[in-house]
Amino acid sequence: MGINSEREIEANLQIGPTDHGMVRIFVEAGGQEIPMDFDPDEAEEIAQEIQAAAKTARALAR
Repeated sequence: MGINSEREIEANLQIGPTDHGMVRIFVEAGGQEIPMDFDPDEAEEIAQEIQAAAKTARALAR
C-alpha cells in the first residue's frame, strides 16, 4: 500500500503534548493503537511537511 492507494479504513487521530515534554501522534484503527512520540523539533518538522503537502495538494486540485 502506498501513499496513493485508497482504502476504506476508519481511524481516529489525536495529537497533543505528553507530560514528558514530547508531542504524541496517536492513531487508533481496527483495534490497533499506535502512539508515536516526537521531540518538539521533530514535531515542527512534521508540521512543516504536512503544510507543504497541503499546499501541493491544493495546487493539484485546481
